[in-house]
Amino acid sequence: MTVPEGRGIAARTDTFRILHVSTGNVCRSPITERLTRHALVDRLGDPLQGGLIVESAGTWGHEGAPMEDNAEVVLADFGADPTGFVGRELLDEHVIRADLVLTATRDHRAQVISMGHSAGLRTFTLKEFTRLVRAIDPATLPDPLDEGVVERARALVRAAAALRGWLLAPTAEADEVYDPYGAPITFFRSIGDEINQALDPVVTALTGVPAPH
Repeated sequence: MTVPEGRGIAARTDTFRILHVSTGNVCRSPITERLTRHALVDRLGDPLQGGLIVESAGTWGHEGAPMEDNAEVVLADFGADPTGFVGRELLDEHVIRADLVLTATRDHRAQVISMGHSAGLRTFTLKEFTRLVRAIDPATLPDPLDEGVVERARALVRAAAALRGWLLAPTAEADEVYDPYGAPITFFRSIGDEINQALDPVVTALTGVPAPH
């Protein structure tokens, strides 16, 4: 797939790796991974054109498992592709390679940071990162057309990390995406909506391209 006309992004040889983390890697993080990819395709045509790689894993990941059926339904609701997904247990190598780790909950964030690898400055809950990104002036970030999406993404993570101590959550629950495992499809859909709404400003900030209408 080629980049749509008018959205040409500077070609890069390097990459920026986003890792989504939940517990089992069969509900929340698969939904978040595939919705992120879908949003990148909407904005860039092909996420790899910008050098962005999106993955997921679980702190108690069901290695080799498919995502939950209800998670697939949620992705289909958004027009995202659920096919070919395979669950993974979170490993050191995943954290080492990630440039940005977005977790479903604060507990997941703490578990990732406890693994070491200087992960603290690049690990956030998804909703925490959304809150921080909203406070960053896009004009202070590198222009993706000139410097590439990768440089913009790296600058965004640095800016968010610098803001974290100054822009706290209104409540502890504000940074949580709750686990829909075993819940009916209505709850899965509400979680999907939460994730999608949290991702939209993040992907816009990463790429410099607003969602198409």
